[in-house]
Amino acid sequence: MRPMTPHVSPERDMPPAHPFDDDKLREECGVYGVIGLTNAANFVALGLHALQHRGQEAGGIVSHDSRTGFHSAHRFGYVRDNFTKASLMETLPGMLAIGHVRYSTAGSKGQTAIRDVQPFFGEFAMGGAAIAHNGNITNAEALRRELIDRGSIFQSSSDSECIIHLMARSLQKTIPERMKDALRRVEGAFSVVAMTRTKLIGVRDPLGVRPLVLGRFGDGWVLSSETCALDIIGAELVREIDPGEMVQISPEKGVESFRPFEQRPSRFCIFEQVYFSRPDSILGGRSVYETRHQIGVELAREAPAEADLVCPVPDSGTPAAIGFAHESGIPFGMGIIRNQYVGRTFIEPTEQIRNMGVRLKLNVNRALIEGKRIVLVDDSVVRGTTSRKIKEMILDAGAREVHFRIASPPTAWPCFYGVDTPEREKLLASRMTEDEMRDYLGVDSLRFISLDGLYRAVGEAQGRNAACPQYCDACFSGDYPVAPSDMIEKGFQTKAAE
Repeated sequence: MRPMTPHVSPERDMPPAHPFDDDKLREECGVYGVIGLTNAANFVALGLHALQHRGQEAGGIVSHDSRTGFHSAHRFGYVRDNFTKASLMETLPGMLAIGHVRYSTAGSKGQTAIRDVQPFFGEFAMGGAAIAHNGNITNAEALRRELIDRGSIFQSSSDSECIIHLMARSLQKTIPERMKDALRRVEGAFSVVAMTRTKLIGVRDPLGVRPLVLGRFGDGWVLSSETCALDIIGAELVREIDPGEMVQISPEKGVESFRPFEQRPSRFCIFEQVYFSRPDSILGGRSVYETRHQIGVELAREAPAEADLVCPVPDSGTPAAIGFAHESGIPFGMGIIRNQYVGRTFIEPTEQIRNMGVRLKLNVNRALIEGKRIVLVDDSVVRGTTSRKIKEMILDAGAREVHFRIASPPTAWPCFYGVDTPEREKLLASRMTEDEMRDYLGVDSLRFISLDGLYRAVGEAQGRNAACPQYCDACFSGDYPVAPSDMIEKGFQTKAAE
């Protein structure tokens, strides 16, 4: 086996941390795995490219070749800038590979080291294994303390490394059994794609908070965070991995399914429907685009407005804005145009450039806006800073009135399951009523879709079942399906504690 040596990028290659768009919830991560295809790492690179929206900070691929063993590459930045180079991809041979795109939700945010970039690799008595994790472990700090006290030496600041160390301490005889042992100790949210020398493994936590799907491509199999990353290689969607399910895939036995956890009611992250997943993905058998369109329809029913034009805040507000326009009968128009070429790799921002703020990313279509009453539809309000700037741009362009309609309920609670959320006191909805937020933003009206309305839009005709919610909606309701034990230890108060 060739030694697992990371390919270290110079510090200057690391992109700056969202200098122009710091008022959105950050994507979690994306995971992808392929078995049974020649040059599997090339397919993984394509899949990661399709999952880039889930993490733009860094990416990594581990492959296995039956002759030369495991190989790895980890890079800062975009997939397209790294894993499209033949010189790099030639170092990742084999018919089995997994990959990961990352935005840090645990560990050293803003100062990521290459050792924090997944997939992580471990060498066990029965062979090597690599693991890529989407989600967040809510008892990671307690586990880390316990493992360090018992002799483990951590190489990264990531919560995901706990899984490798727990596997190392397991007494089970096979890597999949050790993984089951390890994940039974883990609390929080996890969708895991892992690999041994001969198997591709996928696991979802018992609540199914984060997504994971199974696809088929010729004689090969694919695991992915989203279906859009199956489409890019022409793979066929077979099904979603069930909450609490582990699948082991090998050329000899195909897909084997196991249930290593106690069965619990599913609590899939509802914000995947609102914002995180790509609109061309399928969740729960339904198009994300159609769901977001229906969110706009429900929003128009709950919060009508007298206006001349419905405009989305691009790009995430567009499907909901179209739905709002269709239901309300108000014309739809692209009153704001997004500059697609301003991103994390833009020039190092000076203070003058920072002051331009959102104008570097969004520009108002003055000819469409001037003299009109505008309904602006956005996916969420987090800190409110970007919403205020957009409102100012719309008024500067000559709009008579600005009415904000938000395609999610007020975000009043932080997420601890794999989404980088500001501290609770920095969330606008945690300290202001809807009327106070309207005045703070300086708009003529502000309305959010209700939680029941959101549930109806995602297909729950009766709305939210308060006794047993069908989704994880903790960021809106404060109802955490898994206690964030590490944060509670640090003093965080849940809604129940208040």
